Amino acid sequence: MVVCGDDGLAHRLAAELRDVYRRQVVFVAPGGPPGEPDGEQPAVPSRAARLLRRAGRPVPEEPTVTPPPQDVVSPAPTEAALLRAGVDRAAALALLYEDDETNLRAAIAARRLSPGLRLVVRMYDRKLGQHLEELLDQAALVHSPGIDRSVLDASTTVLSDADTAAPALAATAVAGTSKVVQADGVLLRAAEHTPPGRGEVPDPGLCTLALLSSTTTDPAGTEGSEASGPQGPLLLPDDRAVTGSTGRGSVVLEAVRYAGPARSSRRPARRGAPLRELFSRRLRWALAGIAASVLGLTLTTTLLTDADPVHAAYITLLDLFSINDPAIDATTTHQVLQLLSGLVGLALLPLLVAGALEALGTFRATGALRRPPRGLSGHVVLLGLGKIGTRVLARLRELDIPVVCVEEDPEARGIPLARGLGIPVILGDVTEDGVLEAAKVHRAHALLALTSSDTTNLEATLYARTVKPDLRVALRLYDDDFATAVYRTLRAAHPEALTRSRSVTHLAAPAFAGAMMGRQILGAIPVERRVLVFAALPVAGLPQLEGRTVTEAFRPGGWRVLALDTASPGTRRPDLAAARHAGEQPQLLWDLHPGYVLRPEDRVVIAATRLGLAELLGRHRPRTDADA
Repeated sequence: MVVCGDDGLAHRLAAELRDVYRRQVVFVAPGGPPGEPDGEQPAVPSRAARLLRRAGRPVPEEPTVTPPPQDVVSPAPTEAALLRAGVDRAAALALLYEDDETNLRAAIAARRLSPGLRLVVRMYDRKLGQHLEELLDQAALVHSPGIDRSVLDASTTVLSDADTAAPALAATAVAGTSKVVQADGVLLRAAEHTPPGRGEVPDPGLCTLALLSSTTTDPAGTEGSEASGPQGPLLLPDDRAVTGSTGRGSVVLEAVRYAGPARSSRRPARRGAPLRELFSRRLRWALAGIAASVLGLTLTTTLLTDADPVHAAYITLLDLFSINDPAIDATTTHQVLQLLSGLVGLALLPLLVAGALEALGTFRATGALRRPPRGLSGHVVLLGLGKIGTRVLARLRELDIPVVCVEEDPEARGIPLARGLGIPVILGDVTEDGVLEAAKVHRAHALLALTSSDTTNLEATLYARTVKPDLRVALRLYDDDFATAVYRTLRAAHPEALTRSRSVTHLAAPAFAGAMMGRQILGAIPVERRVLVFAALPVAGLPQLEGRTVTEAFRPGGWRVLALDTASPGTRRPDLAAARHAGEQPQLLWDLHPGYVLRPEDRVVIAATRLGLAELLGRHRPRTDADA
């Protein structure tokens, strides 16, 4: 296995392949430190540790991160560097650079050097990734015309860590929104249930995916990772463990529903801007007052003189614009009406000027960033509009959730998206005074701290909690031990507020590792600091599944069969993660009988832990003294 990259995802994936799948990994990386600003860096910031010490909480020692051996040091994945890494003999290659163009060039070069090589490419641009996948699959088909379709589908996989992590990050910050994984046009919804009180019976849902570390005596839990041992969450428990878990929180598969192609909710584009956007409400009321005054003067003129209504309106308008002759020889009534019309005309002139200026300002501000409206409340404050923040912003908008963004760089990737969607954006350093206040964090429902700096995320979170102690917070942190210390500190200081920490690389690495092993990963659901992976697997060649019933195939803490692909092998859709086309029938059977015997020609959808998936694929063995 060859892994090429320049940030934390590459390090995390190399460790995943080496420690979980027990594969030999050749790591290709630049000689210097990662230079991209949006990549998670595998280090605990000492400044963040000082912030925790200032709060009077213990801080773990800063770990020394030992990256996998950098067998090949090269500033770019050139053909020479790829050959030195042995891609012509490798089973799979992962290209994980932050720059899409670098990955594109390297993928084309690698396919030319080894047409049968399995490629996993990190690509942020969805359209470019789709075209690249088609091009590289076509190149593999030309080299091997008789290649099996399933092998061809796995020969090139284009993934985005931002797309993989965005649903979980968005769901973490939004109350009532479950974590989801899509398969065959169906949304699997995983709901987190708090520990039941005395006398309460927990809702089992369709099946229990995990038991959380939180209990009725310790609602905060540990936010445990795989190194937490018994104090951490228990993934895929059996019925006995669920029955004996009185007082523990849980994650259950709560509902399954259709998720077909979304209908467009956009209205036809209007010609020009609506009146309420051109003119302010105060100006519109003032203009309405002028119109009412003109109407009143017209009616008065009609009643007090012998003029008909049309002539009275004409005379009133002439007096209003001061183009009528002075009523010197007219009656007193006519003179008074002329003076009143002149006064209304004097009030109309500045209103006309103000209207013209407001309309001009509206058109000039069409491409500018919006400011948060005055009465805004119950929104989500999103910190950081890099690759991850941009995808999370799009996800929140799909859920119709009001958002206010904070970004320091005016040229950040997500600024055009926010401008196009009309999302309010505050430009400034989130650690400076007044920036979070401008985002109205004191009236916000949740805070999503997704900048690439652990220090910035933690500092913003601590300050936001001083402004609003019960604020729901989800922050992006790389290191598991440090994240656990931060979590315990914030939960101890604010026990009534929800706090979650997430690592983008931790969420994305299992999907990239599964793709390198030639398996389709449908998605990943975070359970505290652990990850539950959903994958589509053929039963053939897997002795843990083949010839066993669904109940017998269940391995507590390892894997669980959730659904069966009912389509024949020749008509199966290769990508179960994509939505079904209109009129296309579902392939997956979710209400699977426990006594059903799995056959070699079957394909199933499973939920598995990282170690469980590796063991199921025959790539993992327990550690021995020889591995130490």
